[in-house]
Amino acid sequence: MEKLLTRKEAARLLGISIATLDQARANGLVSFVQYCENGSVYFTELSLQEYVARSTHKAKPKEINTGTTFRSPRSAVRR
Repeated sequence: MEKLLTRKEAARLLGISIATLDQARANGLVSFVQYCENGSVYFTELSLQEYVARSTHKAKPKEINTGTTFRSPRSAVRR
């Protein structure tokens, strides 16, 4: 049986706040163990690894000089 981690231990291991971990749990993004309703919540290392894998996004290649910018163009009149 895997070692169970508390919310505090899991959050520290992931490098996130307990509130962020609770939000991920409430949204069904991370699996957890709870022996009885309204009881303490625990996490396994495997469930945390799966959460990290699902939350990891591939880097997008940089577009080669398309000439577009996200900035608004400056007006022609300078003050």
